Amino acid sequence: MDRRDFVRMGVVAGAVAGAANTAAAAAPDAGGILDAGVREQQEAMAAGKLSSHALVSRYLARIKAIDRAGPRINSVIETNPDALKIAAELDRERAAGKLRGPLHGIPVLLKDNIATGDRMSTSAGSLALDGVRASKDAHVAAQLRAAGAVILGKTNLSEWANMRSTRSTSGWSGRGGQTRNPYALDRNTSGSSSGSGAAIAASLATLAVGTETDGSIVSPSSSCGIVGIKPTLGLVSRSGIIPIAHSQDTAGPMTRSVADAALLLEALAGEDPLDAATRGSAARKPGYAAALRKDGLQGRRIGVARNFFGAHDAVDALIEKELALLKAQGAVLVDVKLPNTDKYNESELAVLLHEFRPDLEAYLAAYAPHAPVKTMADIIAFNARLAGKEMPYFGQEHLIAAQAKPGLEAKEYKEALANNLRYSREEGIDQVLREHKLDALVAPTGGPAWLTDYINGDHYGGSFSSPAAVAGYPHITVPAGYTRGLPVGLSFVGTAWSEASLIGMAYAYEQASRRRRAPTYPASIKV
Repeated sequence: MDRRDFVRMGVVAGAVAGAANTAAAAAPDAGGILDAGVREQQEAMAAGKLSSHALVSRYLARIKAIDRAGPRINSVIETNPDALKIAAELDRERAAGKLRGPLHGIPVLLKDNIATGDRMSTSAGSLALDGVRASKDAHVAAQLRAAGAVILGKTNLSEWANMRSTRSTSGWSGRGGQTRNPYALDRNTSGSSSGSGAAIAASLATLAVGTETDGSIVSPSSSCGIVGIKPTLGLVSRSGIIPIAHSQDTAGPMTRSVADAALLLEALAGEDPLDAATRGSAARKPGYAAALRKDGLQGRRIGVARNFFGAHDAVDALIEKELALLKAQGAVLVDVKLPNTDKYNESELAVLLHEFRPDLEAYLAAYAPHAPVKTMADIIAFNARLAGKEMPYFGQEHLIAAQAKPGLEAKEYKEALANNLRYSREEGIDQVLREHKLDALVAPTGGPAWLTDYINGDHYGGSFSSPAAVAGYPHITVPAGYTRGLPVGLSFVGTAWSEASLIGMAYAYEQASRRRRAPTYPASIKV
């Protein structure tokens, strides 16, 4: 979760590239097949020029060169000891004429709160779960295996998905340490899916999966110059994902292109008998690859959510230029104000705190019954005992507050949840879409990456994440350019189950703009 007490951040200029740049440039396959997307990698495998085993080997070598050494991004918390074996088996299937789909043999990284029933830990970054292997796959992990993807490893994250402290530092966990931004190593990756964002920016895998409660897919995607999709709640199963709150949690794609995100979403989505929210979702899932049309903006009415501008002058100026590009591609833009966004600030946090303890304890019972911690109280006590390792920079105020909340039958919880849905959905996103006959809303995803700061915590420069997060509606961010060398994203938000429409608009924008460029790993950005 990304906390919502956003503050203005200062603008910095210039770039200083140090020894990290040289090491990164010399890393295995810099600028080659590892930077490519699913389609290009599949074409190389189909032509016999590449195998999944070779692709996995080269990514593992790049992780050593970029993540463990060189710039030391620290985005991959653990690699899969069976990845090469799995890739070799998928190569044998290909040779025998069996292809499971477009992800056959493609490496993917999973955020380390997604359970895998294998030899890797599933820890949410906490030392309390270090070495604890999940008893079975999360539904999304099983979906990826069935689609032929190679689970390459787990990515670092903000511990407990950034729901531990009121003054946390994004991208830090007790188990994984601090993830660093490939566009400036002293700057933050934002959100709790920090490792997934940094790893994909640095081409450490073809694809990655993040999770979001509020901002934790789209914010690190924007800060790391990649594409992120937070789906409609219920399109992708939540079972087997270490939770914050079932009202807002979802997994989603983090990739270098909209096309790759569409293919990954296709594989992740699906009905799961263990997650009632997914019931009927299969009928709502068109082929997302079919939505990848360069004319996807033609005739679309798009609302520019002006009340999400004004946090950062340079970002506003950049996004204004991108709005002109949307118009040039045939979109009709309408300036709007998204209503009632101030009416769920407090109730959003109340819902998350109410759901956190029961949801987390249910996960531990189902997927880690052998773990040394069984309850929220156990985790709080563990952190207190290992305070020097677990709490060197910030505390566990959210865990303590969640422990104190009554059950889900409490009146205050039900009222807060009803308030959230009323003002984010029917009197929020749906109201403005209906009144102005809009297909989507756009706004800056957020501000540029801030300096990582263990004293003051995170310094958000504005965010468009909360309306879609609270509503449970889809949100796509696409690279929109750079300010002072730091990436900025453009967000597309729609009503429930509008992923295909949003993907079409996002793809058309991406193909017309081509804003993304690979990071160069400067040590810092200076005035």
